[in-house]
Amino acid sequence: MKVHLLDDWYDTLRGLPCFKLLDGHDVTVWTDRAPDEATLAQRIATADAVVLYRDRTAITDTLAARLTGPQLIAMRGQHNHVDAEALTRAGILFCSHMAKDGPSTSTAELTFGLILSALRYLPEQIASARAGQWQGGAPLGRNVAGKRLGLYGYGAISSVVADFARAFGMEVQFWASDSGVSRARADGAPVAQSRTDFFATSDVVSIHKRLTPATKSEITLTDLMAMGPGSILVNTSRAGLIEADAVLAALNADRIGRAAIDVFSAEPMLDPGDALLSHPHVIPTPHIGFVTAEELNRQFTDIFTVVNAYAAGAPVQMINPAVWTDGQS
Repeated sequence: MKVHLLDDWYDTLRGLPCFKLLDGHDVTVWTDRAPDEATLAQRIATADAVVLYRDRTAITDTLAARLTGPQLIAMRGQHNHVDAEALTRAGILFCSHMAKDGPSTSTAELTFGLILSALRYLPEQIASARAGQWQGGAPLGRNVAGKRLGLYGYGAISSVVADFARAFGMEVQFWASDSGVSRARADGAPVAQSRTDFFATSDVVSIHKRLTPATKSEITLTDLMAMGPGSILVNTSRAGLIEADAVLAALNADRIGRAAIDVFSAEPMLDPGDALLSHPHVIPTPHIGFVTAEELNRQFTDIFTVVNAYAAGAPVQMINPAVWTDGQS
């Protein structure tokens, strides 16, 4: 089959062990983002199967209607960015491996690394050392031990971060959806007395929720303004969970002392002058929570297995199985 891999911006996939699963296929790897849907549709017009790199490309109804070649769209995980009904109308099978093989430890590790970096002013200390200013060119750091970490969201990744935090001597508390709070309390996990109390009493707030239409912008400026001066906000989930411009407003109002951000409203974020990216109290990373060799190999092993199952005539992980059933009748 002709298999096209989209949005591998840093050309990492060809170096993964799992890439050998595509041996025998005619593989094209796109290392840039198509500027518009018309260009993308033209690029993949000859493809039999298209592999999505997480949510870097949205499959809209207008894009699906333009696709005349691909018979399979394959990915892994949640797929709010894919219009499955539009793909069904276009007669294109959509398969997503809905993995239940444990949390992304790579994201949890980055989260805690950002917490350490923010509390100890590591970017500033590194810059100070390189500038020849020994222990004096950066603000005084703070201990991790004894701080209270507020985890917004009660799921697999936040639970791993909680374990890391406790190992470093942090106190942990949770806040989440009504169902998440109920599960946390049933598990005996510490839950804040209220939403306001959660933001007001956490030295560090770290966000761990999926972005869905229901969770979009659910963290508001009011929430962030309840945080104490000098507090730290960490977001390795999705920028859209927070009300637009709320982080910047809270930073400029000196409510949040620092923000460590791995996710941005527009990605890739290529404007060095962006107000949030360039803010002196922001530690930015380029959405690398899941970008480790081990995590990418795990994820794309699942996706390439989906591609091979389709090639063998026995597709798996079908989201719109009616397309396959109708095509076989």
